Amino acid sequence: MELKQASEIYSLNKSTYVNLRWIGILGQLITINSVKFIFNFEFDFLSANLIIFIGSISNIFLITNYKKIQLPNRSAFYFLLIDIIQLSLLLFLTGGVVNPFSIFLLIPSVFASSNLKIETNLSLILVTLISIIFLTFFSLDLPKPLSDHFHISPYYYYAIPTGLVIALLFLNYFALIFGRESNLRKEALNKIQELISKEHELVSLGTQAAAAAHSLGTPLSTIKIISQDLLLQFNNDKDTKKDIELLVSQVNRCNEILKRLSINSTLEDDFIDKDLSLNNYLKEIINSFKEISDKNFILNTEQDYNSFDIRKSIEIIYGIRNFVGNANKYAKKNIYVSLKSDSETSEIVIEDDGPGFSKDILVKIGEPYIKSLRTKDKQKAGLGLGIFIGKTLLEKNYAKILFRNSETRGGAEIKIEWTNKNLIKI
Repeated sequence: MELKQASEIYSLNKSTYVNLRWIGILGQLITINSVKFIFNFEFDFLSANLIIFIGSISNIFLITNYKKIQLPNRSAFYFLLIDIIQLSLLLFLTGGVVNPFSIFLLIPSVFASSNLKIETNLSLILVTLISIIFLTFFSLDLPKPLSDHFHISPYYYYAIPTGLVIALLFLNYFALIFGRESNLRKEALNKIQELISKEHELVSLGTQAAAAAHSLGTPLSTIKIISQDLLLQFNNDKDTKKDIELLVSQVNRCNEILKRLSINSTLEDDFIDKDLSLNNYLKEIINSFKEISDKNFILNTEQDYNSFDIRKSIEIIYGIRNFVGNANKYAKKNIYVSLKSDSETSEIVIEDDGPGFSKDILVKIGEPYIKSLRTKDKQKAGLGLGIFIGKTLLEKNYAKILFRNSETRGGAEIKIEWTNKNLIKI
């Protein structure tokens, strides 16, 4: 998946947006009526309330005509555009850019920058810029008697829209950067959930198949014994003998199929979801790679002094497999996996003899969708999603992970460490 495709999660939560709009409309209504009836200022009170009423109607229309939970990019743009125009009209009636509430003009575009497409955000920024420029040169005076005593230097006057424009660009830039990172992380986390869900489905399917194979073994054996007895009884009847021989052959075929369905046909009832030690975890994972890889996998467990079993976890298996898979991808010839443990901690170290991590990658490793600028082999250059998934899954299961370049092997080194008390909790 390309980076652009991975980050396209563009929508607004409708209920959140509707609530924010109601807060804004209520704030406008209180402000306008307070200025009129408490402070007795004079301005176009009826027009201001009409504009607020139109904003209320648009929000009611949004509630009644959009039934989906998420507001799509195009619809969100139209309603945010209405918000900018509505506030611009209110500011036009009440002093333009010198109105202290002109700062609220920046909110719709900043709100869009972290949730909607970059094109939508740029369009809203452009509309906001046009509104600020228009309100700088065209607007009614501040409400009287405030306007009678309000006199400022032209330098200060034009500094207000200049500050608004700078704040608009500055806030949108940072909101866009943080929103993009948030969307990438959200997409990567969605991938984790999808992968783990598929793994659970496969395990569930395999467990059901194995259980069926295990359960059907006894009745099939009974059928086979009875068939063989019948074969001896009707040995002289050619037609009956032929049918019984076919029955026996089909029973044997069923047994072969059920053996292939079994996770491990030599085990009894406890073969499903059996707990494993870290040593056996690693052996299972490495053996699965040996079947498809021409590289050497060297497992060292001489310093493993723990033999306790932990719950068989898809997340741990998938997390460790991702790191072993990365080592297999980049190693020249050898992958070194060592397991060290004592009474307090257990540690897995995965090393390879490949090129190692680039320096520009090491400072941000563990984040999704990153790519080294120095990678020569573009076919091997990933997006960091595998490391992000492995890191997230293992840290969820109490692991501490360290990434660095190996001082002894020359390639990458990944250290995964647990305290034994946390391992037992898994």
